[in-house]
Amino acid sequence: MNRRSFIRNSAIGGACLIGGVYTWQIEPYWLEIVKKSMPIANLPDGLVGKTLMQISDIHIGNRFDYSFIIESFQTAQDLHPDFVVYTGDYVSYEDGKQLRQLEEVLQYTVKGKLGTVGVLGNHDYGKAWAELEVADKITAMLGGYGVDVLRNDQRNINGLNFIGFDDYWSPNFYPEKGIEHYNSSMPSILLCHNPDVCDLDVWGGYTGWILSGHTHGEQCKPPFLNPPMLPVKNKKYSSGEIDLEDGRRLYINRALGHLWPVRFNVRPEITVFELTQV
Repeated sequence: MNRRSFIRNSAIGGACLIGGVYTWQIEPYWLEIVKKSMPIANLPDGLVGKTLMQISDIHIGNRFDYSFIIESFQTAQDLHPDFVVYTGDYVSYEDGKQLRQLEEVLQYTVKGKLGTVGVLGNHDYGKAWAELEVADKITAMLGGYGVDVLRNDQRNINGLNFIGFDDYWSPNFYPEKGIEHYNSSMPSILLCHNPDVCDLDVWGGYTGWILSGHTHGEQCKPPFLNPPMLPVKNKKYSSGEIDLEDGRRLYINRALGHLWPVRFNVRPEITVFELTQV
């Protein structure tokens, strides 16, 4: 190998090493607080300027050091949100150990001054997304730490109506129950872990915001290109805000946790919305 080839190959190797360290040790633990405005129809004057925080996909388990989640929760608490919503996948379930790990993390639960609600994700249904008893235990645990889990249900909290669909891939996906008593005159926000549900005929005339997770933005996204893999049928559902052009507006959180601790150009996210009137 001549000197020029040696220098070139050494530079390439060094760049790959640095890139690998970045995607494995830095970006997966580099939290971004994303701040956005959330215009809501019929929002009461008393809720204008209030904040709503979305946390999604914490994936507590054996696959990464979840002390990062605890530290992120502590950072989020310092923002003193008025409402907090969780959009599913609290664990990466393998066995009962994950429930004990989740309980450790839930001692630091971020709660809203006015209200805290959530929905379940596919991983909260255990193996093959089919273990109802796992989902029931996680629901009870979250309730014990102040998170009101909506499973095809609605909850009015201080004049703001929350609708929660249970997970699309679960055996308890009955969105018609969740939307049954929807009142378009009420200011509403709908929580739904998997954004593919947006393309189903289950919405009953709903208009307004839909908050989802599930995709993680696919964790690795080459610059100027679409993510190489997404766990959704509709590949436009990657991350961020999407106008569905029928009165619905979707926001997909990039996830706070990871299935595996590898991220590139897709930092872990906590979203803070400021409520405004339309």
